[in-house]
Amino acid sequence: MSNIFVIGATGGIGKRLCPMLVSAGHSVSGLARDSGHKDWYEQNQVTMVEGDLMDITVESLTELTKDADVIVFSAGAAGSGKERTTLIDGEGPLKVIGAMRRNQIKRLYLVSVFPEAGRTKELGEGFEHYMSVKKEADVAIVESELDWVILRPGTLLNEEGDGSVSLAKALPYSSVKRGNVAKVLATLIEAPHIKRDIFELTDGDHAVDKAVAALA
Repeated sequence: MSNIFVIGATGGIGKRLCPMLVSAGHSVSGLARDSGHKDWYEQNQVTMVEGDLMDITVESLTELTKDADVIVFSAGAAGSGKERTTLIDGEGPLKVIGAMRRNQIKRLYLVSVFPEAGRTKELGEGFEHYMSVKKEADVAIVESELDWVILRPGTLLNEEGDGSVSLAKALPYSSVKRGNVAKVLATLIEAPHIKRDIFELTDGDHAVDKAVAALA
């Protein structure tokens, strides 16, 4: 059993991932901006830890994560403006790296973005900013000494997963159900030998457990 701290626990991926981790026997905590999701935390046996990623300090995050063995970062600003994108998608992972170093936590799983996301559409300056800060965060993680895994899903569909995916270091761009992203994350966490690598993820034809096993 691991103590897993999830940043983005009540987001589209996190709210699917946390119950999977609890069912697997892990102790799961989630960072909560306020008590608005208190019932969800209680119902899913996830410990609610209050803190706002946008203004939390590295020192405070260090204290909140001191008992963690694994950190999952699946938070995102979800198109809510450049400032929030910078604070959540850009600076958020940097704070996590700092806290993990102080606590000597090694294992980090980050949900990033597919490099080709939106390239066939006119999505504007805000989206380009999002892509830029996500890449900067990825680079900081890759350059760290942590045992990280960066997962780059295609266009996210707000659906439960059917457990059929494509997972590799490079894939044709496509979409993926949030439930499938959660299933892959949960399976990767059970495979700590898979580390310091970046994987792209879409819906596909391979069972999640077999897709993850093929990475080793």
